[in-house]
Amino acid sequence: MSLRKHIPNTITSLNLLCGLAGVVFTLLHRLDIAFFCMLAASVFDFLDGLAARALGAYSDMGKELDSLCDLVSFGFLPSLMLCVLMQLYRFDGSPLCWFPLALTLFSALRLAKFNVDPRQSSGFLGLPTPAAALLCGALCCYCCHTPLEFLSTWVSGPVFIPLLTIILCILMVSEVPMFSLKMHRDDPRTLQVKRWTLVAFFVASAAFCLLFGHHWSLTVVLGLLFYILNNLVYALFKL
Repeated sequence: MSLRKHIPNTITSLNLLCGLAGVVFTLLHRLDIAFFCMLAASVFDFLDGLAARALGAYSDMGKELDSLCDLVSFGFLPSLMLCVLMQLYRFDGSPLCWFPLALTLFSALRLAKFNVDPRQSSGFLGLPTPAAALLCGALCCYCCHTPLEFLSTWVSGPVFIPLLTIILCILMVSEVPMFSLKMHRDDPRTLQVKRWTLVAFFVASAAFCLLFGHHWSLTVVLGLLFYILNNLVYALFKL
């Protein structure tokens, strides 16, 4: 195999490296830096597929490696971040602190399902693992930077994080169709409208956060919540 065939797997490995770094920073209670590591992992997760398509370097090994790396960066890392966040909210010692680890289990199920399900070649059935992870990571980052804001106060209660965990776990293994952001030439116009609507909402959320002085991580939280709710509405009305 030529050297260029290894490029996608190298990029995928950088995804894993970022996820492991995020775990280390989480254990040091630096959830903000851990979120940056998760964002870097998501960039490499996007680039490895892009490189594989550009170089024609698809392989079974690359597919399995991608899932293993995603389980760390987008399965275990967000679970651990939520566990540590609950500990920082003085729930240390409570069994509730370990409840978010269920995200790791359901992320594994989600990734395994995606690998063997031919229906998910152009879209998703169930919430993509990176989307769930980035929502959790952004929430942790926001709470660390703005502990006195309304959302942080809400999250600090004993119910919010366990409830969020349950909802995300259900969504990840559900059959709810969710659109992908990967573009193809033959994508229908309705799919393009869905994507551009999401982009427009992210831009509007960023402007809102900038105008009212909210931390930028709230943009990610709002954008991903919009993505989830939008897809639920589309599924409900079969749009």
